[in-house]
Amino acid sequence: MITGDIKNQIDRIWDAFWSGGISNPLEVIEQITYLLFIRRLDDLHTLEENKAARLKKDLERRVFPAGRDAKGRPYDDLRWSRFKHLAAGEMYALVAEHVFPFLRTDLPRQLGGEDSTYAHHMKDARFTIPTPALLAKVVDMLDHVPMAERDTKGDVYEYMLGKIASAGQNGQFRTPRHIIRLMVELTAPQPTDVICDPACGTAGFLVAAGEALRERHPKLLHDRRLSDHFHHRMFHGFDFDNTMLRIGSMNMLLHGVESPSIRYRDSLAQEHAGEDEQYTLVLANPPFAGSLDYENTAKDLLQIVKTKKTELLFLALFLRLLRPGGRAAVIVPDGVLFGSSTAHKQLRRMLVEAQKLDAVVKLPGGVFKPYAGVSTAILLFTKTNSGGTDHVWFYDVQADGWSLDDKRTPLLPDDKLGAMPRTALSPDEHARNNLPDVLARWAGRNGPERERPRTAQSFCVPKADIAAQGYDLSLNRYKEVVHEAVEHRAPKEILAELAKLEEEIQRGMRELEALLG
Repeated sequence: MITGDIKNQIDRIWDAFWSGGISNPLEVIEQITYLLFIRRLDDLHTLEENKAARLKKDLERRVFPAGRDAKGRPYDDLRWSRFKHLAAGEMYALVAEHVFPFLRTDLPRQLGGEDSTYAHHMKDARFTIPTPALLAKVVDMLDHVPMAERDTKGDVYEYMLGKIASAGQNGQFRTPRHIIRLMVELTAPQPTDVICDPACGTAGFLVAAGEALRERHPKLLHDRRLSDHFHHRMFHGFDFDNTMLRIGSMNMLLHGVESPSIRYRDSLAQEHAGEDEQYTLVLANPPFAGSLDYENTAKDLLQIVKTKKTELLFLALFLRLLRPGGRAAVIVPDGVLFGSSTAHKQLRRMLVEAQKLDAVVKLPGGVFKPYAGVSTAILLFTKTNSGGTDHVWFYDVQADGWSLDDKRTPLLPDDKLGAMPRTALSPDEHARNNLPDVLARWAGRNGPERERPRTAQSFCVPKADIAAQGYDLSLNRYKEVVHEAVEHRAPKEILAELAKLEEEIQRGMRELEALLG
């Protein structure tokens, strides 16, 4: 967790951009991203210098080349630690005319070649800070934000990304972090997994998976083979918004992943078909709204499910992307669970009969407020191509720790929020945050949960019951309501009591008349 002081520093940086003339929150994030990236490059180069000095050897890896750039400026001048001391005007000219061209052209040769993640997303880097005064102010502020620790870097960036969600219409790019972490914990990523989010946005799912792996497998990065896999082959994200790709790529970098595959791709388009069975874990919150023309949609997806609805096409895509044995946790709108179209029914039947549908976790309607009030659920399934569904586990999440109105105010202290709170919750607090209970009961889905009544918050439903209901997956189809017993009194007893009451009223009226008369 970042401290209040650091939050205040980030708030002041954000306010400086707004007062300096940049009001688009995505542009603010993007410019801060570039500056943090430039600072990070200097840190990497300094580490290499220190290593060479200790070993008394030449630099093994240079981030900033020896010599001069195309305009004759020494590359060393382009380092954060050098230009942060310049006067505002000189700094502005250097960053605009030398540093950003270096990011676009020279850097790829230093960091993995022209096909590296860095090269891919920095080729369109544009410097849009309007004045030298604003640049100097922001550089000075960012220089005082502690970024030495990976956790701090990641938390700072997550806090800034949260500002996208608080800025209005751009909130659609961000799934709440505590919901992401719940989905990651439900799928328990392993060190050998190959993880994909085909609609990655700011890469929140990939970041959370990486953090969970570091926590659950602390020796992972001590194994050379597993470390290489973690940094270069584990994480894959696609999106067709270049701004999001740059932000997502930087998010991964600040969380300590050296070279994730974050690529421009319209995941549903025909020209990007051919990723079949490449991944062992899919985590995603794909776009719900909108339809696609058949001409633009991958034909192999339409063979799985003939529809124009993006939420159904993405489900078909996830099945195509997963290897047999691969698993998925994805957010879907409630309509996917009970929609009556042929495509809806076909897809649900496929999940239940041809694959292994593990769970349906119903989320409360306000999870994505204030930007969307749509009701959603998390689907968890395993690709088998040979069935395997015997029971489906259902959980009715009624509270996620925040108010379900547009304000989304925390209902508990920070240490009791999220799927893995640092402090245990009391029964009363559970009523305000169900997420830890989701994880606890998920672990018992093949044991004690099988015996839970359908009046409970979680329960299991046999596959035969689901098939009998036409593969409807809405929780309310199977949940039973508890009817409280009402004690009914005999009519004669009630009438006698009413007569007695009337007699008392009449006596009171006579006493009142006597007093007044």
